[in-house]
Amino acid sequence: MKVGAMYLGGERCRFYVWAPIQRSVSLKVVLPESIIIPMDRVERGYWCTEAHLSPKSKYFFTLEGCVDRPDPASAYQPDGVHGPSQVIDRSYPWKDLGWKGIPLEEMVMYELHVGTFTPEGTFEAIITRLPDLLDLGVNALEVMPVAQFPGQRNWGYDGAYPFAAQSSYGGPEGFKKLIDACHGMGMSIVLDVVYNHLGPEGNYLSEFGPYFTDKYKTDWGSAMNFDGPFSDEVRNFFMENALYWLGDFHLDALRLDAIHAIYDLSAKPFLQELAEAVESLPGRKRYLIAESDLNDVRVINPRDRAGYGIDAQWCDDFHHSLHALLTGERACYYQDFGSIEDLARAYQDGFVYDWRYSTSRKKRFGSSSAGLPGEKFIVFSQNHDQIGNRLFGERLASLVSFEALKLVAGALIISPYIPLIFMGQEYAEDAPFIYFVDHSDEKLVQSVRDGRKKEFKIEGDPPDPQDPQTFLQSKIIWERRDEGHHKVLLDLYRELIRLRKTYSALSNLSKENLVVALEGDVLIIIRAHSRGDVAAVMNFAKKEASLCLNLQGKTGRKIIDSSDRVWKGPGSFTPDYTSQVEKFHIRPLSFVLYELF
Repeated sequence: MKVGAMYLGGERCRFYVWAPIQRSVSLKVVLPESIIIPMDRVERGYWCTEAHLSPKSKYFFTLEGCVDRPDPASAYQPDGVHGPSQVIDRSYPWKDLGWKGIPLEEMVMYELHVGTFTPEGTFEAIITRLPDLLDLGVNALEVMPVAQFPGQRNWGYDGAYPFAAQSSYGGPEGFKKLIDACHGMGMSIVLDVVYNHLGPEGNYLSEFGPYFTDKYKTDWGSAMNFDGPFSDEVRNFFMENALYWLGDFHLDALRLDAIHAIYDLSAKPFLQELAEAVESLPGRKRYLIAESDLNDVRVINPRDRAGYGIDAQWCDDFHHSLHALLTGERACYYQDFGSIEDLARAYQDGFVYDWRYSTSRKKRFGSSSAGLPGEKFIVFSQNHDQIGNRLFGERLASLVSFEALKLVAGALIISPYIPLIFMGQEYAEDAPFIYFVDHSDEKLVQSVRDGRKKEFKIEGDPPDPQDPQTFLQSKIIWERRDEGHHKVLLDLYRELIRLRKTYSALSNLSKENLVVALEGDVLIIIRAHSRGDVAAVMNFAKKEASLCLNLQGKTGRKIIDSSDRVWKGPGSFTPDYTSQVEKFHIRPLSFVLYELF
């Protein structure tokens, strides 16, 4: 690995750093009396040296004899983003050596934020909750970014050291314990990584070399230099990062944050090169999952179809269609959604905007995903962005009725895509998830405050991101899982996930035998499979619906109805067998699932 510190054993350590704009670089070992070790300049702007050091040794890189900076590829920052880096022994007594992984198409994902998922807010504290998630039916944990960020609390997208697992969460050893525990319980684990920018505090990369470019701009400032002069080494830095997490940490997949902000006009884009490198890893299959708001199928198309070859991507259109339909919200990008037809198209194709005109964007955008299988898309009804980027971080449980929450559960789990649940969603957690930071620079803190106020200037003043109470309010409250309607919804999610895994028509994500039909505000989804078909009937209206139900000549046997009293509903109208009635009646904001024969 041509970046960072590599402990070789026998108290020997090799150091590599890319600093092409520096005339001299030294290794400064932090001891009671510091030791300065000159580094040799080698090819293409790299500097290297070896030293007799043991793990836990702390060090800086001294640039031109003047300024001490942490290692850009530091594996551990125990004293924060401005402190020295620490050498770690990258070996670990893994117990998961027989782990085969879970195929992407079989995953039921659960997104969490380490700091707010448990009272302790650590990697190891998550381990104690894994049995609860397994009982729910979750088999893939998606962890929000853990790269070292300033202070003790942050969403993770302000990370300044992409290789360093956050010290306040438990550092690299704590993270490896969590990953090993997940695999021991039969659960995959996905890490959210950020390659489109670095956080502003503790980010010293520009002092080492041209990691950034002013040729493009992102919402967070200058873009990473993926296609300009010196970009090979910038690409290498992030390629090594991905292989580090997937290799050293045994992770099963990476979620690539906001790839639409990775600007790259190379003949071979960085994302394609990254996908090729991940595919070449020996052993079990590892996955890349992209977040992109461009609806561009090139991201997930195979390379023989001029694509990047990334395995899957988040599908915002499914969320927006569902959210706008149920809440009636039309601000910002929600103005492009809100009709039952939008949701039907999301079920049928994936992307709703496939070169359609977007009012919010004031242009056409997107490409057709109609021919792509369901495992190419991760769908959700809530996630960290869609909750946390609201003024008060309200969850869906605070916006719609309990009947609507049950309908959302069915709409998500019955979909022909890979479902993702955001922590607490499964039991109607009503604690908010608000944007929070812990910066030490008061000017930066004020800039963050001003930015949030500007974003929400029409609606009012948002909670102070720097206030510790904003962070504490965002912690989920586990005790609610066992109370009243919270427990009912939890039981419903558990049953839906069980049904998804039981019925081949639900677990198989091919869309070749998918039928999507509309009867007013009622959406009918038929999913066929050689081992048996199923049909879901979902009423998104706030009034009872009556319709002639066409199940392609088949009879349906009722499996589950969200309006049943067992789910704290008003009582079901739907028949046990569809052949029993000429006119089909269904409660408002409810769904029913039938097995067809």
